[in-house]
Amino acid sequence: MDHFSLKNGTLHCEDVPLARIAAEVGTPVYVYSQATLTRHAEVFRSGLGEVAHPHLAFAVKANPNLAVLRVLARAGYGADIVSGGELARALAAGMAPGDIVFSGVGKTRGELEAALAAGIGQVNIELEEEGRVLGALAAARGETAHAVLRVNPDVDAGTHAKISTGKAENKFGVPIDQAPAIFARLAGTPGLNLRGVAIHIGSQLSTLAPLAAAYERIGALVAELRGAGHAITHVDLGGGLGVPYRAGDVVPSPADYGAMVARVTQGWDVTLMFEPGRVICGNAGVLLTQVIWVKPGVVHPHVIVDAAMNDLARPALYDAWHDFVAVTPSGARMTANIAGPVCESADTFATARDIDAVASGDLAIFRTAGAYGATMASTYNSRALVPEVMVNGDRYAVVADRIASATILSAERVPDWLA
Repeated sequence: MDHFSLKNGTLHCEDVPLARIAAEVGTPVYVYSQATLTRHAEVFRSGLGEVAHPHLAFAVKANPNLAVLRVLARAGYGADIVSGGELARALAAGMAPGDIVFSGVGKTRGELEAALAAGIGQVNIELEEEGRVLGALAAARGETAHAVLRVNPDVDAGTHAKISTGKAENKFGVPIDQAPAIFARLAGTPGLNLRGVAIHIGSQLSTLAPLAAAYERIGALVAELRGAGHAITHVDLGGGLGVPYRAGDVVPSPADYGAMVARVTQGWDVTLMFEPGRVICGNAGVLLTQVIWVKPGVVHPHVIVDAAMNDLARPALYDAWHDFVAVTPSGARMTANIAGPVCESADTFATARDIDAVASGDLAIFRTAGAYGATMASTYNSRALVPEVMVNGDRYAVVADRIASATILSAERVPDWLA
């Protein structure tokens, strides 16, 4: 459920007409519903009702906007981060340092030092050398870093190849058959408290079977590590639960997921850690756009909108589907291609799509754009960076300004030999 609905014939976000936001902020613009974010955070937590003392860390990469993070911090979520920049954002949003988990395959020494200085709760180690470096950095500070070893279980998540992270050929984690030996070599490293293992097999999972298979392998690994004398107190189960992008999509509910987790992890006697991202914020946001032209085509007309692949990259990157809906639908339908103004054929959001009939000047939205939307935006074609808005009931605020191309240009320099 989200809080984008028709009222008096026009789409609203909660109680704010999207047409008002378009008139006052301009398009394209991302619009987030605070009520939806809060509800989804609560639903995910309640879905884990059978899990004792779960640790919830929102995957900041899904949507790092400070206002979004502040809403989730107030809902009791920590942060799953993958860079020093995300660490700074999580802290600025008020997330407790002890509830921050640092994942990511390429943490620099500087980022590890910043994490230690901030006093974050856990580092998910990706390789043996990283564990040794982390221990040395912590020991030099007279501290002990809490960490877990990320394991690659060689399980196909059944998702898009570019967002799959748990197969043997993926870059993430250590091979599960090598994990016991690596864990043994790292255990006892000065400055390092290696207290468990982590796993994450991919994003936008539409079935629980791959997750259950991966968790069962991790359960066997936990038993093996304990049998070798290691104390295992934490297991990070990652995230990846999918959301419906179009009518008819069937994805597991948080309740279904929680029941599976409770069943598979029964008897583990650990703190279970979770990294939900898309499932919290995906349906909490839309990209509001305006139709520039309806251009005649050989087979179907091309609806050219002012949003582009630099604003919403997922269709160009993954052939991803986002529902396209008129803000003030007339009831008429049309079959059309939907594209942006960027000079790339990849700047196409849909082909031969049955959509609300639209004309030049009409407003429309791309739904389910709250995850991996604005965070992946660029200035390609020297376009402005898209702004972001958050709605709370009958009021809204701009939570990220539109950054004009002139502002971006002002940060560049011509060397004196070209003056």
